[in-house]
Amino acid sequence: MSAVIDHPGLGHDHAHDDHGAPHGWRRWLYATNHKDIGTMYLLFAFTMFIVGGILALIIRAELFEPGLQFVNPQMFNQLTTMHGLIMVFGAIMPAFVGFANWMIPMQIGAPDMAFARLNNLSFWMLIPAALMIVSTFFMPGGAPAAGWTLYAPLTLQMGPSMDVAIFALHILGASSIMGSINIIVTVLNMRAPGMTLMKMPLFCWTWLITAYLLIAVMPVLAGAITMTLTDRHFGTSFFNPAGGGDPVMYQHIFWFFGHPEVYIMILPAFGIISAIIPAFARKKLFGYTSMVYATASIAILSFIVWAHHMFTQGMPVTGQLFFMYATMLIAVPTGVKIFNWIATMWRGSMTFETPMLFAVGFIFVFTMGGFTGLILAMAPVDIQLHDTYYVVAHFHYVLVAGSLYAMFGGFYYWGPKWTGVMYNETRGKIHFWGSLIFFNVTFFPMHFLGLAGMPRRYADYPMQFTDFNMIASIGAFGFGLMQVYFFFAVVLPMMRGKGAPAPQQPWDGAEGLEWEVPSPAPFHTFETPPRLNAAATKVIG
Repeated sequence: MSAVIDHPGLGHDHAHDDHGAPHGWRRWLYATNHKDIGTMYLLFAFTMFIVGGILALIIRAELFEPGLQFVNPQMFNQLTTMHGLIMVFGAIMPAFVGFANWMIPMQIGAPDMAFARLNNLSFWMLIPAALMIVSTFFMPGGAPAAGWTLYAPLTLQMGPSMDVAIFALHILGASSIMGSINIIVTVLNMRAPGMTLMKMPLFCWTWLITAYLLIAVMPVLAGAITMTLTDRHFGTSFFNPAGGGDPVMYQHIFWFFGHPEVYIMILPAFGIISAIIPAFARKKLFGYTSMVYATASIAILSFIVWAHHMFTQGMPVTGQLFFMYATMLIAVPTGVKIFNWIATMWRGSMTFETPMLFAVGFIFVFTMGGFTGLILAMAPVDIQLHDTYYVVAHFHYVLVAGSLYAMFGGFYYWGPKWTGVMYNETRGKIHFWGSLIFFNVTFFPMHFLGLAGMPRRYADYPMQFTDFNMIASIGAFGFGLMQVYFFFAVVLPMMRGKGAPAPQQPWDGAEGLEWEVPSPAPFHTFETPPRLNAAATKVIG
């Protein structure tokens, strides 16, 4: 990047001796290096992604045809509940924290994260929490079967596994809060001289805003599940109508956490896409400032739309109108982002390597998911479609195609910098096209199932829903196989160093401090902070 004028001690590569890096198991157990911790987060998240995916495939195998084939309805609801909890708290969120650990210090010219030992603790807390969540399947009565939202009064009737799941969620929440504090302090206090906030890469901005969201809402979830715990064991009646409690109050508290949580899982994806598109369009990101303000607007608006999940709960018309209009309003800053990405691509010198394919695929499928969300924002329509497969299709278009595609794009984009090895382009494209096609084969038919009235979380269904369910199940198995292919054909060879050596700057159009260090990135980067000159233009998204 031409803006960097002073890089003492950066040009030499310590990667071969790892410059004092510990070796063996101690390197990972006691890790305080942001790159090592980022790697562990990503591997943990992928492991949980596979576990959650296996649960999803059992669900789709059961729904392949009418009747009960593999699991009973109680077990089916355990699978849907645990699939949701594992994917949200075990896969998507830790994966984005992994990207943050790897990239934020490199993008802002910091030597490491602000609190290195806190960083280590926030990762290692995930392991016992994940083991506890998975172990609930082997407890008396089986895993929680109340849906990932853990609605009362179902949660008050569950067996001992519910308490274990609540404890695990507390640990995961504490880990998220500690990671968020680390990210905020790092971004605000450790930027290289000359890098003002409005010169930061957009990925750092999206994570800064996401970190504030996490600190604001994780304690709300903690409160809701703690009230559930006291209702179960300590004689309170927060959500138990028999004692004067109100189960709908749980929904209000949960969704006050749950809706910002949706944006916690997509804002970092926006940051990754905003890095990839300018690089492969070979242009500056269009409307950088508006992107920052749009991200902040989305975060603020996410706090006032929670009850659009509750249109069927007996809400006054005034309340329905407020939450309907507030939800539609979120489409404005989200639309700003979509148009800015398209404007960045407009008349750019575009090439379509795998990261760019995933970025364009992201825009396509995320926009579809956004439109179905806009449809569900309409209270009269939502009352018809509530708790049907239309909703399942909507949030998978936003979450799987949104968060996951962005992470895949980010891996292909930054992976050569992490590993020092270029991925195989043909295999990357097979992964992209396979994932895109099978994803749509899986979830697009669910829109029709929902419109026809098929409710979610049912293990059986009448004959008229058979064809679309069969198509969806075939697509799901194809999508799952593509992710296994991704791991064995792309990730493992890169981790083992098999492939063409990656140059320091593998992409012509990429800008940013992370491309100023050798590939693979040395164990310690920016021991002396780089200086950006006063005339430096904004670092690209």
